[in-house]
Amino acid sequence: MNRRRFIRNTGYTAAIGYLNTLPLPQIWDVEEIFHLTLMHTNDVHSRVDPFPMDGSRNEGQGGVAKRKLLIDKIRAEGQQTLLLDAGDIFQGTPYFNLFGGEIEMKLMTELGYDVATIGNHDFDGGIEGFNKQLKHADFQIVTSNYDVSNTVLSESTIDHKIWEFDGIKIGLYALGIELDGMVPKDLYLETQYMDPIKTAKKYEKMLKQDHDCDYVICLSHLGYKYKGDKVSDVVIANETSHTDLIIGGHTHTFMYEPHIENNKNGRPVIINQVGFAGILMGRIDLYFERGSKRKAQKGTAVSVKTGR
Repeated sequence: MNRRRFIRNTGYTAAIGYLNTLPLPQIWDVEEIFHLTLMHTNDVHSRVDPFPMDGSRNEGQGGVAKRKLLIDKIRAEGQQTLLLDAGDIFQGTPYFNLFGGEIEMKLMTELGYDVATIGNHDFDGGIEGFNKQLKHADFQIVTSNYDVSNTVLSESTIDHKIWEFDGIKIGLYALGIELDGMVPKDLYLETQYMDPIKTAKKYEKMLKQDHDCDYVICLSHLGYKYKGDKVSDVVIANETSHTDLIIGGHTHTFMYEPHIENNKNGRPVIINQVGFAGILMGRIDLYFERGSKRKAQKGTAVSVKTGR
């Protein structure tokens, strides 16, 4: 059986457990297949250096230099890549206390991040403080359910993002957690929190139907899931119809492989989150058959200590 016929006969759809056993190298060589790798982090919390070698649980893990080696290695594979962050870039080490976020933004630029969203701790230096550091960021900040139109962020953030790679369109929107009761009002000022479920439905419909995106990503700082009725990534997955992937943050949930939830139409939505402090980096490999709606996806987490 030749490679092209193998692809057609497998009928590769978004079944991540199945794809963990699929011989993916046979896909890479097929001309009709477009391969995109998403790399992602969340809740890095100003962790620039690895954890110290002090006998603690996380000793030697994380660190921007090691993450850069992993990112460069993945980019050297040759496929198209995107690098995303799901918020809480700031707060957690003296780097933030001393430099207010400048170091973090400069390093993320050096690593080649494409997009990040805003976490609650990114307001810890005030909304003006966050905005001040964006001059050091050569990447875009996306926020969809924070109305910042009456703030200094009105000209420095966007509410969605679309990429087009060789005829394949990827759309992204971003959701943040409710600020009231979590962040002092004098830090976020006139930022208005909008219902994340309604916002998700609005933007996924716009991206899928109005812009004809082949794949829709939600970059979320809502948290993976909760016991009560609080909106989470799981709730967003269950309540939406066109979102394919939710890259999450806030709850510091270590997921060594993505979780799957069904959307309102019974179709799978992938949810992934990689803990905190840059200990892990997420990797989602997407495969699209050009001229077809069929796609395959595979996810994993990569240790920033060992690279495996």
